[in-house]
Amino acid sequence: MLRAICSRKELSLTGYYPLVCDLIDSEELDGLKQITHHISTTRFQHCVNVSYYSYLICRKLNLNARSAARAGLLHDLFYYDRKEYNSSRSRGQLSHSAMHAQLAAENAAALTDITPLERDMIEKHMWPMTRTMPSYKETYVITLVDKYCAVLEFCVPKLKKAVTTFR
Repeated sequence: MLRAICSRKELSLTGYYPLVCDLIDSEELDGLKQITHHISTTRFQHCVNVSYYSYLICRKLNLNARSAARAGLLHDLFYYDRKEYNSSRSRGQLSHSAMHAQLAAENAAALTDITPLERDMIEKHMWPMTRTMPSYKETYVITLVDKYCAVLEFCVPKLKKAVTTFR
């Protein structure tokens, strides 16, 4: 079953799925299922969350929902442990926040053809950490949705635990 956080919809039964099914079924994204991300989820699930909610918002705003769905799925396509990277980096080396978006764009381009819009969305999803401002409205959407999903992924499991504790 494929679902986004805080959603009850089975994503494989929606109009979203045909836009990303080739990516979801790839070995490269499968590798993200084993990597913990934002404490309580996997990097794969985080990418699905960002992808789906970016798709919904862009569709509602008559923006490029297909590119939002695809870029959202690929925006964190890297395989190293960010905590280990930050603790081991030397002076002058880019922080994880600044560096991983570039690496994800390179990995995405190796996996599939990405449009200039999708590249901008992947490379600049950490704005303002990336310093270079987004060039498209869709990039602002994915930037905000990424932060929103990170908060949900951190808070929702804690809220569920708190609710079950008080029952």
